[in-house]
Amino acid sequence: MRDGRAGAAAPRRLLPALWSGRPMRARLMVVVVLINLAAAALSGAVIIHKARTATEVETAASLAVVEPLVAETLQALQDAPLPGLFRTLAYRFQGLRHVRVTLLDAGNRPVAAGARREGTRRAPAWFAHLIAPPAQRHEVPLSLRGARIGTALVTAEPSDEIDEVWGYALALGLTGLALSLAMLAILTIAFGRILSPLAQLAAGLTRLEQQDYGARVGRPDTRELAVIAARFNRLAEALGAARAANLRLHRRVMTAEEDERRRTALELHDEFGPCLFALEANSSSIARIAATLDEPARTRLTERTGDIAAIVTRVQTINRALLNRLRPAGLGQVPLGRCLELLVREAARHHPEIAVEGRFAALKPGYGDLVDLTVYRCVQEGLTNALRHAGASRVTVEVAERDAGLRLSVDDDGGGLGGEPGQGRGLAGMRERVEALGGTLALVPRDPGTSLRIALPTEPDTPEETP
Repeated sequence: MRDGRAGAAAPRRLLPALWSGRPMRARLMVVVVLINLAAAALSGAVIIHKARTATEVETAASLAVVEPLVAETLQALQDAPLPGLFRTLAYRFQGLRHVRVTLLDAGNRPVAAGARREGTRRAPAWFAHLIAPPAQRHEVPLSLRGARIGTALVTAEPSDEIDEVWGYALALGLTGLALSLAMLAILTIAFGRILSPLAQLAAGLTRLEQQDYGARVGRPDTRELAVIAARFNRLAEALGAARAANLRLHRRVMTAEEDERRRTALELHDEFGPCLFALEANSSSIARIAATLDEPARTRLTERTGDIAAIVTRVQTINRALLNRLRPAGLGQVPLGRCLELLVREAARHHPEIAVEGRFAALKPGYGDLVDLTVYRCVQEGLTNALRHAGASRVTVEVAERDAGLRLSVDDDGGGLGGEPGQGRGLAGMRERVEALGGTLALVPRDPGTSLRIALPTEPDTPEETP
């Protein structure tokens, strides 16, 4: 029982599977074809019904003609010999349609029979079976001068009428088929032209999904689709404006953040640095004074001044590292390529087991504060990720000027992405910086390893200055 239900449910699942996911034009054409088939079936049923009725009427009329014709012939040939009489009757019956007459003598022996014309039948057997009325036979007695001389056996023969109906139905069907094919061809072209704006809308939505907010579609002739196209263009324009405003705001934030970092670094360098230097100088002075004292005060004071000097040295190291994180040393005063070379050299010094190579030829001295800082930070973060997490034996960094922009790549031969890339804070920060300048960032798998690819325009839109 369960197998039977599963078998019955299979066609119900198959039909939606065949229908769903098909193009709209194909669906419309299937609907048109089904309508044509239904119309053809209905027309065929009407033709068959009418033809069957007409054949029955024609056959009945032909049967009704036989008996008056026999009476008239016998009345006219009262004195004719029997062979001549039978020949005359057979000759006159040959002109009748829809019936076949067989003449029998008084002993029920065939004298003459109407000719069958099965060799000329055009209608196929299945069509004749649908049209042919029930078989009819009728016997007409032949009497001459009060004596029965034989019998006329009349059999319905509607093949002529069926052939005529078949010819009419065939001509009508072929005409309808030609018209249907022509209509399908015209509808295919028409549906293609009508639905082509939908393909343009789909392509435009794909561009919007790829953050290409310059996508626009033309205004189609169809009023409903024209409204959709207009709404799409307004949406794309609004998204483009929102993205531009967001980028301007992001650049303002980046500019303000870097200004604050610069001020903080300047204060640390100008205020905190001299204070540390003063502490170091005072510690040295106290150590010299302690050398003139007697024991045990000299030893104790010398130890304390040594501790103070070590602490000052440690704080100076931390301060230099903090200054470098806040604002890379030399950036803006030294050419960008030279700063990147120093960065790669420092990374190679801390990781001697990994071959680190940098390629920064043909770079300009600078491309603007935001662009230079973004390139430096991206190279720094990309190097850090490759050296710490990739498990690579070789890392190559390249920055070049191509296609009216900067192309940055960090390639390693490590273990690949392995998991869900792009979830760390460093990569998210790089992406924010790059997209704020109108660039793109992508992680591309290699064999082996991973490649960080960044494209930056060299002349990003200038943000509005904050008052």
